[in-house]
Amino acid sequence: MTWRQHLPAELDPADVADSEIIEEFTPVLQKWWVESFGEYVPENNGLFTPPQKEAIPLIADDTNVLICAPTGSGKTLASHAAIVDELIRRERRDELENSVYCLYISPLKSLANDIYRNLTEPLSDIDEIATQRGEESINIRHAIRHGDTDQQARQAMLDQTPHILNTTPETLAILLNSPKFKQKLETVEYIIVDEIHSIADNKRGTHLSVSLERLEELTDTSPTRIGCSATIEPLDEVGKFLVGKSEANGSFREFEIVDARFARDFDLELLTPVDDLIGTAPETVTEKFYEQLHDLIESHTNTIVFANTRSGAERILHNLREYFNYDEANSGCHHGSLSKSQREHIEEGLKNGNFDVVTSSTSLALGIDMPHVDLVVQVGSPKSVAELLQRVGRAGHRVGQTVTGRVIALDRDELVECAVMVKKAEEGFVDSVDIPERAQDVAAQHVYGMAINAIRPEHEIKGILQRAYPYQDYTDDEFDQLLRYLTAEYSGMEDRNIYAKVWRDTNDPPSGEHHYDEYEVGEQLIGKRGRLAQMIYMTNIGTIPDSFSVDVFTRAGNEWVGQLDEEYLDTLETGDVFVLGGEHFEYRYRRGSKVYVDRTSARPTVPSWYSERLPLSFDLGREILQFQRDLLSILRHDGKDAVRSWLADLPLDEHSVRALTQMYVHQVQFAGEESISTDRRFVIEEELDRDEYRRHYHIRTIYGRKFNDGLSRLLAYRCAQETTANISVAVADNGFTVSMPLNRKVDLVEIIENLDPTSVRQQLRASLDETDLLKRYFRINATRSLMILKRYKGTEKSASQQQVSSEMMLSYAQDLDDFAVIEETYREILEDKLDINAIEWLCQRIQAGDLSVHSMTVDTPTPRAFGLATLAASDVVLAEDESAVLQEFHQRVLSEIGDGDENASATSSQESS
Repeated sequence: MTWRQHLPAELDPADVADSEIIEEFTPVLQKWWVESFGEYVPENNGLFTPPQKEAIPLIADDTNVLICAPTGSGKTLASHAAIVDELIRRERRDELENSVYCLYISPLKSLANDIYRNLTEPLSDIDEIATQRGEESINIRHAIRHGDTDQQARQAMLDQTPHILNTTPETLAILLNSPKFKQKLETVEYIIVDEIHSIADNKRGTHLSVSLERLEELTDTSPTRIGCSATIEPLDEVGKFLVGKSEANGSFREFEIVDARFARDFDLELLTPVDDLIGTAPETVTEKFYEQLHDLIESHTNTIVFANTRSGAERILHNLREYFNYDEANSGCHHGSLSKSQREHIEEGLKNGNFDVVTSSTSLALGIDMPHVDLVVQVGSPKSVAELLQRVGRAGHRVGQTVTGRVIALDRDELVECAVMVKKAEEGFVDSVDIPERAQDVAAQHVYGMAINAIRPEHEIKGILQRAYPYQDYTDDEFDQLLRYLTAEYSGMEDRNIYAKVWRDTNDPPSGEHHYDEYEVGEQLIGKRGRLAQMIYMTNIGTIPDSFSVDVFTRAGNEWVGQLDEEYLDTLETGDVFVLGGEHFEYRYRRGSKVYVDRTSARPTVPSWYSERLPLSFDLGREILQFQRDLLSILRHDGKDAVRSWLADLPLDEHSVRALTQMYVHQVQFAGEESISTDRRFVIEEELDRDEYRRHYHIRTIYGRKFNDGLSRLLAYRCAQETTANISVAVADNGFTVSMPLNRKVDLVEIIENLDPTSVRQQLRASLDETDLLKRYFRINATRSLMILKRYKGTEKSASQQQVSSEMMLSYAQDLDDFAVIEETYREILEDKLDINAIEWLCQRIQAGDLSVHSMTVDTPTPRAFGLATLAASDVVLAEDESAVLQEFHQRVLSEIGDGDENASATSSQESS
């Protein structure tokens, strides 16, 4: 009997009374729930939180559901309650087999461990209640299995199989090919995917989506799928990603959305230490910042401070201990570079409320339950509303508590980002995720895995792929392309030790050599090749790439000067200048795990933090541009005081209001309102730097670093073709700078306006040839595609060895026609790394006349270009250098507009200009 049979058909789950939900629970679960949560029952809340009230009846009725609700709002119990209740019923009827009924899938091992601990206590308490009632013990087993699970524990799971299994996406893929354990998955009826937002936008999510369709083939009945997230958008698309299709060319499975993202009260505010972030001495800003931070920590019980880099988290903790009464006993730091034991020590301290303050980069945004944290401070911009809500959601973790978060901005570009961010968070806005599509490397792993499990008709394997959301548009040609690689049809593959993974053949008639009775004669079949196929698959699958640091040597004298993270090399082109150990070096070339450079006095073109910080979300960039248009309209019609009043209505402190007002007033006074990019135009500042004999084009496209990286490469490629000169690029979230010798000039507006939306993809692809970005991503995709084996016969290839192997294969792969691995490499770079879809959208808007390009020539950068200009400033090495350059720019502006007079005589320029 289903839950729905107890309720009127027209009743919405959200209208179900608490009593109707609790009465459907088994008596032991009823008693446990009331004893556990009866104290949280103000009349306007009840026994169940909003997501629980909606989700529990749906799950009990075997309805697929996506639960979107803040951290601490009861998502975990919402997803598990009806399942545990059903397992208790079956256990009482002696119907539980020695197999798995519920899979809980977590993106993090630490989160899986935490959920395991959080489930252990309730099950133990429920068992104790049963004993008190004179009933038999409740024997619902649960366990955890991931990469850290030892062989003894794995074997024990075969003998006593957990009814609820906590695992990770990678381990699930292995279990699907485990000869013995996959039989234990045939009884799975529930699948919980936690923190779905953290995997939907990357290949871990792509891999999981296909694993779920493979599991669907294996199970006796179609499992109920439950997705959980605190922050995600668009909900409908993520729901489809969760449930997949019942047939390759059919519609997506039905699902319900429980949208309780703002079921808790949020108290957010943007702060800045001073009201003039440029004119104030840097040491004063620093002093005021730490005083402000200390006051916040002192006025709360447990505080997490998020920085945007690991070094930033370390530095904040060091300075707090240096200036105030913090030590190892009451403060700590948590990030991915620390040892596992150190991270676990901090996590345990947070769970127990031992620390006054813990600093972190991004590592605490997901994961463990921290019930004592009552404040989150975000230093600098987290780059998206979703990330901000995810981080501040770590505070006020108990039901009924307010989520308290403070954002502190320390420079003017981030001040703008953060002001729009808190405004949009207050309005209920969440950035969209982009789900990768048709990834051939992930498809290669799964086709190989399915072929290892059994000989299968080709259409079945292709159909399983196409049922998964990322492959809904996967074509027959793309599948053929993949199989040409997997069957090693290309000439010369075996000469390079690239061997076939599968065979592809037609089922012969009964008298034929290759006949299989269970399949139709003439049916196209796929099977595994090689005796070691199972070993190769089990030891090499997964999507998280290995990475390594490269050694940096000078060409002159072969002197070792330090190391660089290889991700940082993605940003470097020949001629780029970077800072290492306080010295400037010009990048020349890379050979495997070595980079060769020349010392130089030229300006740096790529900041040292580039690869570590998250990029500004494209959606938030668009909101910033809309915000700037709205602000300009107020300034134009009503003046400076009206702007201040408008900003004061937002969750900003007085310093933030003054700093923002001053910056925009100065911008308009100095260069006119047409100098500010909006959602209807973007601005190019052409700066003539006669001291350095360089021409800089500051392109203020505030669409985020991924977009700007792609567009800057495209424009630099076109500029190099036109000028035959050395073109350098510096990229940031709020735009990018293209630089060339002063005696070279291009009409950048004409180049941009003539970009054809139908050809920019091919042009950007052409610009990637011979780049380190292409070489690195080819290695990653070749390894994911099992073209290069990380592990084979007991030996392991390091990331640097993989790189050497891939570079030997790259030119061969590029010469092949439609070679799946190289095609996926280009797809991933263009779509996932450089945001080509957004660039095409921009070109379409320009062609349609919906977006204009405004160019202006300046002798000194305007205030909104200060950040870009400092990236290209030759004397910026340390923070104090950047401050000096900013102050110089600022003084030039103040001098031009009348010695700092802020009286806004806003220009009458029309928005259409």
